[in-house]
Amino acid sequence: MCGIIAASGFRDIIQDLYDGLIVLQHRGQDAAGIVTYNDQFHLKKSNGMVRDVFHSRSLARLKGPMGIGHVRYPTAGCSSEFEAQPFFISTPFGIALAHNGNLTNTMDLRRKLMEKEYHHLNTNSDSEVLLNVFAVALRHQHPKKLTPEHVFGAVKTLMGKCKGAYSAVALIGGQGILGFRDPHGIRPLQLGKRRYGMKEEYMITSENTVFHALEYEFIRDILPGEAVFIDRKNRLHSRQVVKGQLNPCMFEWVYLAAPDSTIDGVNVYKARVRMGEALARKIKKAGIHIDSVIPIPDTGRAAATGLADKLKVRYREGFVKNRYIGRTFIMPGQSQRKRSLKFKLHPIELEFRNQNVLLVDDSIVRGNTSKKIVEIVREAGAKKVYFASASPPIISPDPYGIDLPTTNELIAANMSIEQIRKYIGADGLFYNTIEDIRTAVQYGNRNIKKFSEGCFTGKYPTPEVNAKLLKALGQGRNESREAWDAEQMSEDNSGDQKMMALV
Repeated sequence: MCGIIAASGFRDIIQDLYDGLIVLQHRGQDAAGIVTYNDQFHLKKSNGMVRDVFHSRSLARLKGPMGIGHVRYPTAGCSSEFEAQPFFISTPFGIALAHNGNLTNTMDLRRKLMEKEYHHLNTNSDSEVLLNVFAVALRHQHPKKLTPEHVFGAVKTLMGKCKGAYSAVALIGGQGILGFRDPHGIRPLQLGKRRYGMKEEYMITSENTVFHALEYEFIRDILPGEAVFIDRKNRLHSRQVVKGQLNPCMFEWVYLAAPDSTIDGVNVYKARVRMGEALARKIKKAGIHIDSVIPIPDTGRAAATGLADKLKVRYREGFVKNRYIGRTFIMPGQSQRKRSLKFKLHPIELEFRNQNVLLVDDSIVRGNTSKKIVEIVREAGAKKVYFASASPPIISPDPYGIDLPTTNELIAANMSIEQIRKYIGADGLFYNTIEDIRTAVQYGNRNIKKFSEGCFTGKYPTPEVNAKLLKALGQGRNESREAWDAEQMSEDNSGDQKMMALV
């Protein structure tokens, strides 16, 4: 998952783009980028958090009334600064693109681009492939003067070729901004507007929490298979370019999205509360005594609230979270995740000493984080430590843009619930079922009939995903993570050597 944003108005749009990326920072902490346009493109992107990439000087030169932005969470490709987005191609018109999701037929598309269209690609990123597929499709529309029909025709061609998950925004030089969502609607994409005098400014982004912060009015979710184009005169055009069927990613409600967002008609916070209420029914049947329900911050809080209310057990905050440590799940290397966890959570010992506590987290992936947290709680003096996961066991990777590890690394793919309990050192372990979390989300929108939930069931909405593809994607991601870890170790060693030389 990544965070994307596009905006078009009647004044320099950079402040909206920058502030919007700050709000979307939870969707990616690896890199950030913005491109704007005022008769020429202005681009700034680099590795790092939004506040570290952009400074007053760079913001001042990003002129123009239209632009797009991106915060990256690395999946396909690697975490190299060269793969920070947006990507840019000079023809036709000049196009910049930012992408959330993951293409599952990247290698085939890459080969065809090189062999048939003679397009050289500079990175391993599937987002650069997506940009080039769109550019070729737009060029083949043969537009002398670009119209929305040309744009929608190009998106239709793209959707006929690209497989997997892609919510994307694009900036077409001198023409307008574009947003489109794959035919399954796996990743979120939303449309908003704001009054500017008698006129309207538009924004397209991953989560509508951005609209609240920037005083835009939420219009609607962009539909699966739909494209939205705001032209250079700020007129809105939309087209259902291919028939779509909504299969949104369940992990958006479990973990990825901000709690104050509403995605496809379902409020994220309320869905998580309902997941906690479902957990409460299972724990009540177990007949155990619990003194306190304590969430793992931050994404365990909503579920813990619903659980505690249903059990009529006191809710307590038991951990102080270091706000200057990023989300460990979305860090690019396992060594980085383990190292950061040591500094991330500090127990409030009085909430644990001589208590039977129930810890609530959004999910258990590898089990390493859960194991460490249980150790911390026992060291703080807890008598009994129970653990609850708002999500079902994660048994399979996700090929659509979540950096879940290979099956061999997923603890629930290789152990029973009892074995996991023993591994993490808990006195009891509870999971929701897939039916529980489906019900929790569908309660907010009965029109969602199916989800992208393959990480819980092993069944995926796009037919090309099979065991061979998952193995290939997993191998590529492992190589990327290993390369990143090696690079970090090399930098650390180099820094140590320089320090020794100074001493």
